[in-house]
Amino acid sequence: MLLSSAAAGFVTSAGLIIAIGAQNAFVLRQGVQRSHVGLVVAVCMASDMALIVCGVAGMGALVLAWPQLLQGLRFGGAAFLACYGLLAAHRAWRGTGALQPGQGQPQSRRRVLLACLAFTFLNPHVYLDTMVLIGTISTRYAGMAQWAFGLGACLASVVWFSALGFGARFLQPVFRNRHAWRVLDACIAVFMLVLCGLLLLHPLR
Repeated sequence: MLLSSAAAGFVTSAGLIIAIGAQNAFVLRQGVQRSHVGLVVAVCMASDMALIVCGVAGMGALVLAWPQLLQGLRFGGAAFLACYGLLAAHRAWRGTGALQPGQGQPQSRRRVLLACLAFTFLNPHVYLDTMVLIGTISTRYAGMAQWAFGLGACLASVVWFSALGFGARFLQPVFRNRHAWRVLDACIAVFMLVLCGLLLLHPLR
């Protein structure tokens, strides 16, 4: 029973976090550049697990009870995505994003950490997915089975972000080509700006 509950939690969480998102795009780019990958992966995993635990513990109801907070995150997140999207578009246009490991100006740990936290916690959907959705589904299980479901959901986060962050280095042969970086940055720019538009046009429910 506990194993099946954990498996259900793993599949549920994987289905939510593997979908292409702003956070995943950021982790991918850091992984390809091999820039503070361990820090980025650790922050993403720890944040996801903390929110999942809060959801299983029943705190998802608090998120639904504070619609003003979600709306504030909605507009703050949209502004952040717009800025990051425009920066990515600038890199794509100028061709300045093609940094190889150990070359160019290294990113500071503080800057990377702040960006990672922003991509995680300024996204209102992360609260709906982890605290509300996963938390609600976990109530179908009783006692230890509910926490086994949560453990499986946390494990999916660990596997995904580890694979995405540390596995991205295998794409480095592709990104030795300067044009590949421009394509990546162009795709990231379009994706960030589309997400920004979706946040502004579709109110959270």
